[in-house]
Amino acid sequence: MTVMSILSCKILEDEILWVLENDPSIDEIIVVENENSGDILDKMGKCGCRHKALSLDEISKLSQNDGDESENYTLLVCLLELGLHEWPEKLKTKVYETIEMLAPCSSGILLFYGLCGNVLGNVEEDFASHLPDCPVRILKDNSRKVVDDCIGATLGGTEQYLKVLKSVSDVGTYLFTPMFSIAWNEFVHLDKLHKDPEKALKMMKKTHEITGYGRVAKLNTGLSYTENFDDNIREFADTFGFEVMELEGNQEIFDKCYRELKTEICT
Repeated sequence: MTVMSILSCKILEDEILWVLENDPSIDEIIVVENENSGDILDKMGKCGCRHKALSLDEISKLSQNDGDESENYTLLVCLLELGLHEWPEKLKTKVYETIEMLAPCSSGILLFYGLCGNVLGNVEEDFASHLPDCPVRILKDNSRKVVDDCIGATLGGTEQYLKVLKSVSDVGTYLFTPMFSIAWNEFVHLDKLHKDPEKALKMMKKTHEITGYGRVAKLNTGLSYTENFDDNIREFADTFGFEVMELEGNQEIFDKCYRELKTEICT
């Protein structure tokens, strides 16, 4: 049996769902049940994606007792919490520790992450000798560069990301995918800035004023797993008095990297 594990930030759960729904050769899908898996499990239920939800301990026990030599292909999904990128070393530690935990039950591990503060750029090399039978791969664009982050991956890679950033450099601009549009509170920490929400909002508006932020870009990914994208963008824009623009994204990098690792471990 071949098992590919996708280790990802929760922000990319829609992109994972797209991969699952577009590969009919997957025989079994297992989601690591943890504090970050609730939303993706709900979405799987809504779109009819058959799966199992097991704890990491349960998965480890199954792998220890499994002598399955069949040609079945299993995809294992493990999501980590939002916002780890704000503490790069903490992010690196968490990702590396989780790789170690997933490796015994995996034929290969694909990270749905980018450089994320320049701490994950060497992850493939760091595990190459340590896990010779379980290749670890990270999102790379067509020029084989590790993508900067999830937005860079959705835009198509480093070159396109730089073009977009240059095109919006006149005004500070948030780039929101559907998942970002419902999770922005956790990134700007509006609810943690002050015990008084109204005062916290005023502080954030002042911060935007000082830093020159005045726009939110709706990044159309072509995915509809996260509901109310338009409404969420409008709510954010109205909250801070931002203008709204639209940009186009795609799933090309996620698809390419997934299929590359699948070919590597299945042949």
